[in-house]
Amino acid sequence: MNNKVFISCAVTGSGDTASKHPDLPKTPEQIATASIEAAKAGAAIAHIHVREEDGTPSRRLELYKEVVDRVRSSDTDVIINLTTGMGGDLDIGQGDNPLDFGPMTDMANVMERIANAEQFLPEICTLDAGTLNFGDGSTITVNTPNDLRKAAKKLKEIGVKPEIEAFDLGNMWFGAQLYKEGLSDPPMFQMCLGIPWGAPATTLAMQAMKDIMPKEGVWSGFAISKNEMPFVAQTVLMGGNPRVGLEDNLYLSKGKLATNTQLVEKAIRIIDEIGFTPMTPAETREKLKLVKHK
Repeated sequence: MNNKVFISCAVTGSGDTASKHPDLPKTPEQIATASIEAAKAGAAIAHIHVREEDGTPSRRLELYKEVVDRVRSSDTDVIINLTTGMGGDLDIGQGDNPLDFGPMTDMANVMERIANAEQFLPEICTLDAGTLNFGDGSTITVNTPNDLRKAAKKLKEIGVKPEIEAFDLGNMWFGAQLYKEGLSDPPMFQMCLGIPWGAPATTLAMQAMKDIMPKEGVWSGFAISKNEMPFVAQTVLMGGNPRVGLEDNLYLSKGKLATNTQLVEKAIRIIDEIGFTPMTPAETREKLKLVKHK
């Protein structure tokens, strides 16, 4: 068993968490600083969303540019992983007409959704590999096979590795299909557990997703909320690479709000106790065969 793993830190996300955590990174400066500090603590990858100053999730390109520029101009090496998940939210109408879409709707062309990756060339960007009942309301996240193929083709052309975000078994299945159709080698998967109503945060769910993954695949995994740290250990013991961060969990312990740095440090303590060590960004680049853009 390989005793080295890479740690990803998802520093802010796009969930309704700004009102729950007074120090959640919101501005580009705060998000960049959180990414740099997570890297200094031992994370190899910073997974980045952007927000408006009031904490509202955003996909404005100028915000991404400022974050990326700030991280790249720092003296800290970290692999940048930009989200492309924004722009796929469909709030189904609750009146007589389901096509009378609700206020949470935010739909964009797939090329617009990956414009941040195309313009700023991170080493990795996410690719949510299917449509999902995301949460317990009336909103679904829409990612069709045709759009995913278009995005994957473009990302391969520009040398950005897609991280296949798998929220359920079907997402893993389609990610494996994209690899068969020419996705970059090795394929990279992220198993996202515990988000209603995708895959539950259970060992069996993680194993089922792993069983579908191509043998060449490299994978990370996480579970949200109170399951974040138990699944650091679970992921590593099953051969994966852990993800932590305020996108997935706001607390260091019960009732105590965390920082991204603290979550990375806690993850490192856990993996150290079970005989593993964190990989550097350079080691992670080599493992994933990433293209480091200037």
